[in-house]
This record gives sequence, C-alpha cells and structure tokens, in this order.
Amino acid sequence: MRVLEIASEAVPFAKTGGLADVVGALPEALAGLGCDVTLVIPAYAEALGKGLPIEPAGIEFDVPIGTGSRRARILRCRREGQRADVYLIANDDLFDRPTLYGGASDYPDNAERFIFFSRAAVELACRLGGSWDILHCHDWQTGLVPAYRRLLYGSNPAVANARTVMTIHNMAYQGLFWHWDMLLTGIDWSHFTWREMEFYGQLNLLKTGVVFADAVSTVSPTYAREIQSAPGGCGLEGLLASRRDSLAGIVNGIDTSLWNPAADPLLPRGFGEADVEEGKYAARVALAARLGHAAPDARPLAAFVGRLVEQKGITLILDAITKLAGTGRVHFMVLGTGGRDEEHALRQVAAAFPGTVDVVIGFEEGLAHLVQAAADITLVPSLFEPCGLTQLYAQRYGSIPVVRATGGLVDTVVDATPETIRDGSATGFVFNGFDAAGLEHALGRALAAYDDKPVWKRLVGNTMRQDWSWQASGREYMRLFEQTRATTP
Repeated sequence: MRVLEIASEAVPFAKTGGLADVVGALPEALAGLGCDVTLVIPAYAEALGKGLPIEPAGIEFDVPIGTGSRRARILRCRREGQRADVYLIANDDLFDRPTLYGGASDYPDNAERFIFFSRAAVELACRLGGSWDILHCHDWQTGLVPAYRRLLYGSNPAVANARTVMTIHNMAYQGLFWHWDMLLTGIDWSHFTWREMEFYGQLNLLKTGVVFADAVSTVSPTYAREIQSAPGGCGLEGLLASRRDSLAGIVNGIDTSLWNPAADPLLPRGFGEADVEEGKYAARVALAARLGHAAPDARPLAAFVGRLVEQKGITLILDAITKLAGTGRVHFMVLGTGGRDEEHALRQVAAAFPGTVDVVIGFEEGLAHLVQAAADITLVPSLFEPCGLTQLYAQRYGSIPVVRATGGLVDTVVDATPETIRDGSATGFVFNGFDAAGLEHALGRALAAYDDKPVWKRLVGNTMRQDWSWQASGREYMRLFEQTRATTP
C-alpha cells in the first residue's frame, strides 16, 4: 500500500505540540508494517536550521493561489535508518519565519500559507510518479487536500483512485478564516455552503476536510464519540454524527525507543519492572540534586508535566496542592509553561510549601524524562483530552496516572477498583467531574494504594506491561486504510 502522510509539523523537523510527535512516528511505524510511506511537511526555518540532511529534490513548480501563483521548491531529507521518504515544501515568503503559526497571535496570512501547502502537497503527489492508495491528512492545515483531490485533481492518474483519510487531533482548532479567503483556494464558490466549506459565514478548513474525506479518524475511541455531540464537537457535532459510519478512533502510540526506562540515556540508571524501585530511587536522587535538595523526599511524589493551562486542569492542580501540601502525605512536582497568572500562582504555592512543592517553569526534554521516572503518581486532570501522551509515558515509566474521565484518558487508563486490582487490569485512578474535589479524592485513593505495598507493586507492574507502541497503533491505521481503500469513491 502506498501512503502519503501530509501534515504541518513533525518531529524532528518542527514541533508545537503532540501532532508533531504523532506525525514523526507514524510513517516509520507504517513502513515497518510494509507500507510504502512518504511524508510531506512545510520547510519551516525551524526545520532547515536543525542540521538535518536536507537537500534540494530537483523539483520546482508554481502553485495557483487565487488569481496568481507562488513557487514551490521541493526539498528532501534522507536520515540514516529512515524507511519513510520525507519531502519538505519550501517557499521563503510563507515559511521562513520565527515560529510555525505565529506568536501571541496567528500570522494574518495563515489561510494563504496552508492553502498553498495543501495544494502544493497534492501537486507534489502528482509529480512523484506512480499512483497513491491513501492520502492521510492531519488537522485543519491539510483540510483542503480531500477537497482538492475530489474537485480539482480527480482525473490525475496519480491520485484518481486514492482515498483520503482526515485525522482530527483536536477539535478546538478548525482553521477558521475570512470568507474572501475562499478565492485563494481555486475551488468554485458553489462549494462555499453550510453543507461543505462554510461555517457561520467563515471558511472552515477542518470542516472542509471532514466533508470531502473518504474516512475520518481521531485519536481515541472515546474522543470519537465525544465530538459527535456538544460541546465536544465545537460546532461540527452534527456533521461528525452524520459521518459516524466512517469515523474511527485510534489511540496514539508513543515512541518506545525514546520512552524506554530500560535504555533511556536521560536517566541515571535504566530499569524495568523487576528493578523499578531501584531505578525510581536513582531518578529521585538525581531529581533532588537537580532541584537543589540535599536528599530525595521519602514521601510519594505526585508530578504534573505539561502546559499550565485550563485544558490541562491546572486550576485543579493548584487547588489540590494548596489543600494537600500541608498534610505531609505527598510531595508535589510541577514542570511546564503556561499563562502568566498560572505560573505566578504556582511559584507562590511553592514558596509557601518549601520542601514539599517543587515548581520548574519551562520545559526541557531531559527533565521531563527524569520527572516521569522519579514520580510515583502522574496527574492528568484534563478538561478535555483527545488522546493524551503524558499518561502513556507515565505508565511506561511505572508512574501511576490519576486522570479525569475524558477522551483518550478513558481509553488508556483502567480505574483501580477492588475488582480490577484482582483481575490485573487496573492501571490508574479515574475521576469524573472537572472539579478539585474529584481530583483530591482520586489522589487520596492513589495514596492509600501506595501505602499497601503489594497492591502498589501490582499496579506498577500492570502499567509497565501496557503496549502503547506505535506498532500497535500502526496496525489500527493499516486496518482503517484497507477498509477505506475498499470503498467506492
């Protein structure tokens, strides 16, 4: 099967969030399953400045944009051990910028930038020779690809028989633009209707992708259900419900070569299930030294690693720390960046409870690995979470996740009840309401389990044996691609 992956970011080239982690790993997982995979991304300044082996591919062409055109220069990256081909679409006016999408506010020409990218990706597909089976599109930045394949390129032999799959990573971001930007797409105005590309007077690129794709997927089964009703669908719930028969939920994988406690070069000592206590203690010693403590705290460590924003439940974290830090039962660690108010509040609570609360504002990959290895409990109290990766990393490192029952958290964490502990399926603690009381109760349950050493050892073993590799997720995508390829266009 020949698959073209099209996305606006991918590790190791350029990243703003989890999308890049997914797109960076999925092509190699598919290639390992026998797919002929090619990845296409923009040639951002960030990607070109990393010293990767990127070179001109000898392909250039003009891309129609409105009444004019812009030049696309195609670059190629060949990394050692890489099985999937990677092409980068370059246009300095559009992509040679300090950030991917903008700073405090989005770039005002983001519509043009990703209209260009989407059409250039289809044009490139038509120039690489042979025919494609699947065009796999990720998020609003590629939402025009299914429309282009069907409306403008349906007679081109390279893509005429291709099926399109639109993957939604987060419904909150839909690519909403001024209605006059429709002129830039080259698609006839007759498609600017509420049934296709229009959304309350605006051009909606994610909606366009959902309407024209042959299949739609998102990043967990529960999130696939949640987005078919309000508020999860963010205004598109009716459209998504109408596509329920071709809507799939596939949990993201993690790169188990990077997130592997037994061979993680960012840890002072590797460990597995058999020596998890020794490995975690070594990580705790290193973390204590990093934070300026003379020795590690003997109390269980509850950690939060992520963005300090409402979606991630940072207000719940603050309330829980404030109420529980004085009990002497638990040590808290927070690592991340976010809003100024949230960062200030966390610094204040850390100052109020020295030796019990550690806060590091910022992000460093090595420290994130060390915190996950050192932690006994990882807090993921999200308001919504399409899939979530933090709880998957935590399980890999034997840190028990405490999560809210939403999105992919439901699909990846089994609540520890007497029954699930006995049958060996328990992998964490789950609470329902988005409130501090729910988080505090779930954390209290986790701390009680920690005090019961046989139960805790069983929980840690359960989590570390979970398979959240991309090989497992890749097989699910292969099944979706096969089903989609078998459909009549």
